[in-house]
Amino acid sequence: MDWFGTIKYFYDKGLWTKQQVYDVVAVGRITPEQYEEITGDPYDANTPPGEDTSGQGA
Repeated sequence: MDWFGTIKYFYDKGLWTKQQVYDVVAVGRITPEQYEEITGDPYDANTPPGEDTSGQGA
């Protein structure tokens, strides 16, 4: 199965979130580089997408 192509398609169509794409890196379906190619954001194993890193909260 072409995981990269499938996940990219789902993300591009708005069927998957950045969090879902992030999660499949952890299980080895795509690489961190492919995450960046799909989402346009760098992959950071310590900070999931949407997590507040400013220390100021909401």
